[in-house]
Amino acid sequence: MKIAIDISQVIYGTGVSRYTENLVKALLSIDKDNEYILFGGSLRRISNFQLPISNFRGNFKSKIFPIPPRLADVVWNRLHLFPIDYLIGKIDVFHSSDWTQPPSSAFKVTTVHDLSPIKFPKETPQVVVSAHTARLEWVKKEVDRIIVPSDSTKEDLVSLGFEGEKIRVISEAPSGNFKKQDEGKIADLKKKLNIHGKYLLGVGVSERKNTKRAVAAFERVRPGEDLTLVLVGRFQSWVEGTRGVRALGHIDEETLITLYSGAQALVYPSLYEGFGLPILEAFACECPVVTSNVSSMPQVAGGSAVLVDPLDVNSIAEGIKGVLKDRKRLISKGLRRVKEFSWEKTARDTLRVYKEAS
Repeated sequence: MKIAIDISQVIYGTGVSRYTENLVKALLSIDKDNEYILFGGSLRRISNFQLPISNFRGNFKSKIFPIPPRLADVVWNRLHLFPIDYLIGKIDVFHSSDWTQPPSSAFKVTTVHDLSPIKFPKETPQVVVSAHTARLEWVKKEVDRIIVPSDSTKEDLVSLGFEGEKIRVISEAPSGNFKKQDEGKIADLKKKLNIHGKYLLGVGVSERKNTKRAVAAFERVRPGEDLTLVLVGRFQSWVEGTRGVRALGHIDEETLITLYSGAQALVYPSLYEGFGLPILEAFACECPVVTSNVSSMPQVAGGSAVLVDPLDVNSIAEGIKGVLKDRKRLISKGLRRVKEFSWEKTARDTLRVYKEAS
């Protein structure tokens, strides 16, 4: 088969970027029978495709075009013209990105990572909400198979009128870079970032990530404890005014891995996640986790994290206290749990979906 994958999102440094890159690498590693065509579109960032493509090994050809994302949205999501086959040739399977849904005569597969632009439109730029809304309508009408990372996301789609028979649940995984770092590296980073003593880690700063309740819970735990709450993600000025809270803004992967490795716990009481990859990233770095008992998070945690009610500050605070008292056991459970996930498994499950075309 000729399998085309839209890798346009690989250049943006997001969770979808990491999904795309890791999936393609794993597919090329395990599949020696099929030919892959890696399609990408951008204008100002077109040169950024060079690095990720240079890291791919296997039977593939890359076809990168100077197509701005806004133009792609108009042509493929709004007007729904110009089949992708005209650009990349005859193909058997087309796996689209999470930004556009071009027409194609091929067997169409797409991944819906989450529905956060639909569920939390006030937190999302309007152009993104509009693009996702238009794209999902074409996904509903035309796509043959939809890959989602959790049962929760499948239920979300079914509730919006998507056919459950077309949906395949395939888990994601942390990259192999996520593993416990040595104490020297942790100490050096803490010194560099001016973090003193023990700390909790929060990944993501937004209403959906439930940051304000996480901070309020931390304030209830902090008296009598030598603890800092370190937050990474989009910077918000209100955070800096809270005693004992450090907001680092966006950080690179190496820094994140080291922060996981040194944290007393990951505090992740998100209101909604399509998957919740930070839970597994923390497990891999021997960092115990407090997370929500809603959405996809219980499925990902698999009984290896402390689950809390994300709408109840006291529940989050008690969860933090619980994880601090039971770190050793939870670290062991987390390490066992994360071994159940790998990009090779994700790729094999995805390849089985492609084979449904025949």
